[in-house]
Amino acid sequence: MFKKSTYCRSVVPNFQRLKFDYFGHDAIVLHEHDIRKQNGPFKILTNANIRSRFLNDLSICLEKSSFKIFGVVILKNELTSDFFPENPYSLSLKITLQQAYLFLKRRKQEQMRTHFIFEKRGAKEDTELELEFRRIVGGVNDIGVKFESFEIHFSDKKSNSTGMQIADLTARPLGLSISRPHQANRAFEIVASKIFKSKKFSFPSRGIYTP
Repeated sequence: MFKKSTYCRSVVPNFQRLKFDYFGHDAIVLHEHDIRKQNGPFKILTNANIRSRFLNDLSICLEKSSFKIFGVVILKNELTSDFFPENPYSLSLKITLQQAYLFLKRRKQEQMRTHFIFEKRGAKEDTELELEFRRIVGGVNDIGVKFESFEIHFSDKKSNSTGMQIADLTARPLGLSISRPHQANRAFEIVASKIFKSKKFSFPSRGIYTP
């Protein structure tokens, strides 16, 4: 989640500058997988010196950027149908929306219009997701209230949205921090302080709301 004024004033310009510095233009889409595998334009990272400088500058961009992460990691091997009757994606969506609502309510901004951008996955999947989104914001959630100011939007994965790229860059480090907690994870260390921690949910969190 980004505050729009901060997003426009500093977050986007910092990432645009990074792209111009290393690629000469801003049409580059920062996909974590492509960076890690050094695919396409990221072949320049096969040079150890360039890779070290780029990853360091990318880390600085993330660290300087002001945003909050509402993250959900589901260990599928521990997911039991009796405890969690919902499918993992729907469950993640509900927990995330609830966290976002609590964050906004804490700041008395829960009535402010909030846009949620989802990466397109396919017509069928997107339709199912939108129906689930509208069901949750309509009041079918653990908090028992309507998230009336929440709006849903879909964007192509090739979209050059800085916010979507930041989400992509932070997702894997977040997952690895749970699935491989003892593995070195510099990226997670950079963004850990940006994770929203709600006391309204049990810990270790199973998404259980405790008023």
